[in-house]
Amino acid sequence: MDLSSEQLDALWTYHQMLRAANASLNMTRIHNFENMVLKHYVDSLLVLELVDLPSPLIDMGTGPGLPGIPLKIARPEVRMILCEPRSARAEFLTQVCERLNLQDVEVYAHKLGPDYPGQVQGIITRAVASIPETFERVASCIEPGGRMIFMKGPGCDPEMAEAERDWPAQFRLQADHAYTIPGTTHDRRLVVYERTDVDPPLSARDAQARAVRAFEGTVREITSESNATFRQLSDLLTGRGVRKNGLAILAGPRITAEVAERFPDRVVGWITDAEGPPPADASWTWHRLSTPLFKAIDVAGTHAPLLLVEAPATATWSDAAPWPKGCTLFVPFQDPENVGAVIRSAAAFGVPRVVLLQEAAHPFHPRSSRAAGPALFQTELLAGPSIRDLDSRAHPLIALDATGEELDGEPFPETFGLVVGVEGPGLPEHLRQGPRRRIPIATGVESLNAATATAVALYAWSRRAGGLSKPRP
Repeated sequence: MDLSSEQLDALWTYHQMLRAANASLNMTRIHNFENMVLKHYVDSLLVLELVDLPSPLIDMGTGPGLPGIPLKIARPEVRMILCEPRSARAEFLTQVCERLNLQDVEVYAHKLGPDYPGQVQGIITRAVASIPETFERVASCIEPGGRMIFMKGPGCDPEMAEAERDWPAQFRLQADHAYTIPGTTHDRRLVVYERTDVDPPLSARDAQARAVRAFEGTVREITSESNATFRQLSDLLTGRGVRKNGLAILAGPRITAEVAERFPDRVVGWITDAEGPPPADASWTWHRLSTPLFKAIDVAGTHAPLLLVEAPATATWSDAAPWPKGCTLFVPFQDPENVGAVIRSAAAFGVPRVVLLQEAAHPFHPRSSRAAGPALFQTELLAGPSIRDLDSRAHPLIALDATGEELDGEPFPETFGLVVGVEGPGLPEHLRQGPRRRIPIATGVESLNAATATAVALYAWSRRAGGLSKPRP
């Protein structure tokens, strides 16, 4: 091998750096000097005796820089991309390139796959994976006419047969060199394939990688529980977290699709697992979570993308402010599903506003928002006092109570408030002293669910007021 003194000096410096770093990084099990020269440096450089290197060339799974570093020293004109996903080894490679002053070389500190940005003329790999497995990972990374170079042992015929069976349209065998490292008994095979212009079959992983590359907005890859964004998303699973962050997570394909279509100005983000589809709007941030992390956020178990929306603080209700005509609904429910269900009923029956009393769960709690759906954005929501302190001098408050007058016995006032008791404790005493309505139920049944009772009452009011004949927004 005809190397200049400068190239030999560079190899010697690289060897010294490899020996020094190997104790902590465990990059090679070969420690004998002569074996390192033969099995690492000579073996890498013998490639030059058999093929001309394409450029740019990716050294896939380069580890300590083999064969990429020796090849780059010997062929400085080749643009070399050293692919090594392990961060400590990638840092070592960066130090080597700086120390040797290697130009036009890049350290790609990621696993090579269909999400690689762009295509290259060649990829070389040294005992990383089988030939078919490698094709599966990198077919989309190589330009048509580019070459895939495998440094293999002598027994790679089964791999080649499998590749011929599974990838005949995309990769054509160009060369198969059997050789022995001179002066040793170590047999080697250098197998070279040419990439055709036939597109590789699009696997789910390929399709997802293309979707990520094609998405023009912001993408956040989240794989760790300690990630700040994941901690924030986890915080949104509670009403307190929603209130603190001013954001909420909506779940369910029908709900997310309808909110995204009708209220796009409220949407700020899109949450999927690693295989989920991209957002429809490039202004939304795409949060791509690993599968375990997505399951932790998808508490409803929808297995579908989640919507991240603004959940603004609600204005405070005041009895002194003008009341809209119709029914103002006062809700003290502590169960989030009941809160969501009653907001949905309020929107369905034309209630102009819902006052959430201090006892009430947050309307954008995940269980509440799943029950309410788009109704969260269709009805005005206000924050009220405790049900114990609720009082009105402006308009009558009608309470639902089992001892009240028949629900349909009298017409409802033109403007009034409807109050339902807290689940379990029911109404405070001062509300029992005012106007009350009851819903007749079968003998032996103690009571209706609070949200169901509210829906029945709102239906009766809306029907009497002629609201059901009006088109709903």
